[in-house]
Amino acid sequence: MPSADMPIDTLSDVLKAVRLQSALYFFVDASAPWAEEAPEACLVASRVHEGASDVIEYHVVMSGECHGGLVGGEPIHLETGDIIVFPQGDRHWMASDPHLRPALDPDLFARLRSQEVAIPEVSVGGTGTKTLLLCGFMACDATPHNPLLRALPRVLVVRAKASKNPTLAHFSEMALRESRQGDAGSSCVLARLSELMFIEAIREYVQSLGSERPGWLGGLRDQWVGSALSHLHQRPAFPWTIETLAKEVGMSRSVLADRFSELVGVPPMQYLTDWRMQLTATMLRNSSEGLARIAESVGYGSEAALSRAFKRSVGQSPAAYRAASHRRALA
Repeated sequence: MPSADMPIDTLSDVLKAVRLQSALYFFVDASAPWAEEAPEACLVASRVHEGASDVIEYHVVMSGECHGGLVGGEPIHLETGDIIVFPQGDRHWMASDPHLRPALDPDLFARLRSQEVAIPEVSVGGTGTKTLLLCGFMACDATPHNPLLRALPRVLVVRAKASKNPTLAHFSEMALRESRQGDAGSSCVLARLSELMFIEAIREYVQSLGSERPGWLGGLRDQWVGSALSHLHQRPAFPWTIETLAKEVGMSRSVLADRFSELVGVPPMQYLTDWRMQLTATMLRNSSEGLARIAESVGYGSEAALSRAFKRSVGQSPAAYRAASHRRALA
């Protein structure tokens, strides 16, 4: 049986697997009327970060107000301090007026990359009311089975007025100060701040959820399912069965199986398999570990067993997946 160690922080464990990389961030100095649109992440990922296939996009309203939302979706009014996040990197827009129709700017990322400054800035719009946005585009490892990104809504908004946590406002103030001072190391500081703002936004969102909310995040907040998730993440290589997991949690196997499936959306052992495949994919992309060592670390007795499971889950062999990941990184 696994040891009775302190439960692992499952959210932190999954955030590590997301492997956030602050690939591109910039300020938009906008004067009404203005409207901008961002394309789907898959279309800009390679321009945001070499080898990236997934991108999380977010915008912080540093001052002023504006509107934003998914293309084709309802407009969302945003005020100073608010953060809007697009976890799946959906095509979206930001504008001074929700009725303005933005147009894609295909050269935006190239222009940002060409600026010989630590923190690029874009000026848009006319001569009216000013709004300052901090925009972040972060490369991440979302595939094949990252439970956090799959559980997040397509649009996530954190309201400054509703938040009881001053941390986000503090991070925003630091980001603005770093950008204006331009001291040595400002680019590195802003990169870390952009990651921290995203993580803090996720924490705020998780705290707003009830334990009965369906989905992985609801399961995380549930006393029993959260404990089960913690055990699976703490010992992914352990030969878990529903019986051993139920004994650790302190529930009957049938009750745990039903409650886990109801909240998380898949049975416990399917979740474990998916998480093992996520860990395998991360190691294939980001390390030179041999398949035998990877198989041992994620709970498979042989390379052949892991290869079969990985191909069944991901659609290609571990070797093919690693080769494709390396080709993207060199493209």
